[in-house]
Amino acid sequence: MSTNELQYPMAKRFGYALKCAQHALRVRMDEALRPLGLTTPQYSVLSAVEFKAGMSNAALARQAFITPQAMQGVLANLERDGLLVRSPDPNHGRILRSGLSAHGRSVLRKAHLLVSAVENIVILSLGSAQAGQMCSLLSHCAQQLMKSTD
Repeated sequence: MSTNELQYPMAKRFGYALKCAQHALRVRMDEALRPLGLTTPQYSVLSAVEFKAGMSNAALARQAFITPQAMQGVLANLERDGLLVRSPDPNHGRILRSGLSAHGRSVLRKAHLLVSAVENIVILSLGSAQAGQMCSLLSHCAQQLMKSTD
């Protein structure tokens, strides 16, 4: 059985089509970010810290769609590369709070431009109105799927 025979019936399934689009986006983002020495999860973490400095490791892991254990490695690498600074929380000595370094802010500005160029491939193919609608619809889908099934 060829790969095309397997993919054709699946390509009509909503979840499969969504995963294919997500995978293609991830591949393109990784390619775009590679010259800066960043991965997509690292970019997600830097973006989250830019938005809200001091986020917990667990919150950063959720933002980057990785496990808290994997987040430890991501944070250590970002700190080693001088993109992130971590300091003890004044109220909880064992908790480390993350913030962007000056170098991290500079790299992140470049990364935002590269990621925007990747996103614009889709936006231009759909048109800005449809892209905005799609963004709203996907956010709604995510909210519905994250609701408790209790």
